[in-house]
Amino acid sequence: MSVVTDDLIAYEVRRRSWARASIEGLVNAIEIPRVPSAPFDPEHPDVIAPIETKLAQHHQLMCAALQRAYTTPNYRLMIFTPPGAAKSTYGSVVGPTWLMGKKPGTEVVVLGYDSDLPMQHSRRARAIVRDPAYRALWPERPVLSNDKGAQDNWQLTNGSSMIAAGILAGVTGYRAHLIDIDDPVKNREQADSRTEQDKRFDEYNDTVSTRLYPGGSVVLTQTRWSELDISSRLLPEDYDGESGLILCRDGQLWEVLNIPAKARRADDPLGRKIGEYLWPEWFKPGHWDKWEKNPLALRSWEALCQQNPVPREGINFSEGDFLWYDPDLQPSDAGEDGVLPHSLHFYGASDYATMEGRGDFTEHGVGGVDWKGDIWLTDWWYGQKETDVSIEHFVRLVRQWRPRRWGHEGGVIDHAIGPAVRRTMREKNAFTMLIAMPSISDKAAKLLSFNARAKAHTIHLPLRREWARRLVAQLIKFPAVAHDDAADVCGLLGRMVDQMVDAERPLPPERQFLTPFTERWFTAHDEADRVKPRYTSRG
Repeated sequence: MSVVTDDLIAYEVRRRSWARASIEGLVNAIEIPRVPSAPFDPEHPDVIAPIETKLAQHHQLMCAALQRAYTTPNYRLMIFTPPGAAKSTYGSVVGPTWLMGKKPGTEVVVLGYDSDLPMQHSRRARAIVRDPAYRALWPERPVLSNDKGAQDNWQLTNGSSMIAAGILAGVTGYRAHLIDIDDPVKNREQADSRTEQDKRFDEYNDTVSTRLYPGGSVVLTQTRWSELDISSRLLPEDYDGESGLILCRDGQLWEVLNIPAKARRADDPLGRKIGEYLWPEWFKPGHWDKWEKNPLALRSWEALCQQNPVPREGINFSEGDFLWYDPDLQPSDAGEDGVLPHSLHFYGASDYATMEGRGDFTEHGVGGVDWKGDIWLTDWWYGQKETDVSIEHFVRLVRQWRPRRWGHEGGVIDHAIGPAVRRTMREKNAFTMLIAMPSISDKAAKLLSFNARAKAHTIHLPLRREWARRLVAQLIKFPAVAHDDAADVCGLLGRMVDQMVDAERPLPPERQFLTPFTERWFTAHDEADRVKPRYTSRG
C-alpha cells in the first residue's frame, strides 16, 4: 500500500496544472490511444491500447502550434508532415480533447477524406475523455453525456462536443469553434483528379469555412499529395516550403508548420541541418529509401515525404523524359544501359544569386557530352552562401571535372561576378574557359534546347543523388516554381552544348591495335557506327 506524502500531493498538483495549461502537459498526463487495429466492437467501443512512443521534438512543435490555434481568435494553421509522423494523433485526437476540457462548451468538427478516418479519430478522442485520468484534470469532471451514443457525434457533460464526418458529407446545420481537417485527400487517384480536388476545395470554401462561430479557428493537417489540394490553392503561388506566418490567397494569415522527411531548408523548423532526416529514433536508417532512392517514386518522395507536390506532367518536362544511370559503377565505353561512358567532354554552368532577401540559390552544374550528343549530368552544387563560398565550390568542380567550357549569364551578372571568378581561378590554379551567355528574359525560351534534349531522352541523371531528384522536381514544376535557379543552369548547359563538339566516338577494342586506314581499320570503323543506342533505361 503506497503512502500519500506531501511531495506526492505537490507533484500531482503540478502535473494536473501543467495538463490544464498546455497540450504537451496533457500528453504527459494521460495514455494516448493508438490507431485501432481490431474491428469495431459496439459492446466495448472505447477499448483501445495506448501508443508506445515518447513525445518527439516535432510533436512538441505541433502541440505548441495547435495551442496557439486554439487560444487565438480567428487562427488558421496548416501542419504538413510525412506519413507516420503522428500529425493526426496530436492534431485530431489529443489537441481537440484538450480544448474540449479547457473551454467547456467547445464544439469541434473533425473532417477527413471520407467518414472512416474522422470516425477513427473520434473513437480515439472518446477513449481519452472516458479515461479517469482525463476527467480528474478539469474542475467540471466532464464525462460522456451518453456513453453508448454515436461514435461520430458525442457530447461531454461540460457542454463540449465532437462531430466527425467526411469532408464531402456536408456539415450544414452544425456550427463549430474549431474545424479540424485531417488529410482531405485519400490516395493518388483523388490527388490527380481535378474534379475531386475541385469538389473538396469548393466544399471547404462554400460550406466548411462558413460553419465557424465568430472567432473560430481552422486547423488543416495533411500530407501534401497534390498541387491541386486545398492547401496548395490557399498558399501563395511562390510558396517554397517555409514555415511561419504566411499571408495566403484567401486573405487570411495562416501559420504553416512544414516538416519534411529530409531537411531541405536552412531555416528548418526543427533546426536540422540540410540532409538530416525526421525522427531518427522512430524512423530507422533506410526507412525512406523505398521512396528517396527509387527513381520511379519521385512524385511520392517529393509530395508525401518532402511536402512538395509536383504535377504528373509539367509545362515543359515530365518524369519520363529523363534516363538514369548508376554513378557507383565503373565508367565504360561499351554502351551498357545505365553506365556512365568513359569518353566524355565535360562542360559546366552557373546561376549566381545576386538579389538580397529573395532567398535565391547559387547553383553550379557539371555534365559530360558523349559521342552521340547525350548529356550525362555528373555533379551539382547549390547553396544560399556568400559569393566567395559559392566561387570556392565552382573552383572545386573545375578541378575535379576539368570542363572545357563553363557558362554563366552575361550582362549584369557577368560584370558583377566575372572578375571575382577569374581572380579566384588564377589564385587556385584552376582553369576553364568562361563563357558569358547572352541574357534571355523569357524563362521558357532559356530552356528550349535542354527541353528538346530531354524529350528526345538524351539527358542522363545519377541514381541516389538528392540533387538530381531535386532538379527533376524543379523542372517538372517549371515555370510555376518559386526558385528556378537549377532550371536556369540546365538552360545554360543546353545552349552552350549546342555550340560545342561531341566527344570522340569510342573505338572497338580490336581497332585500337590496327594500322590506320587499312581495310580492317575501315571495317571496324563501320562497326562502330552501328553501336546500339542507350535509350532504354528510364528513370
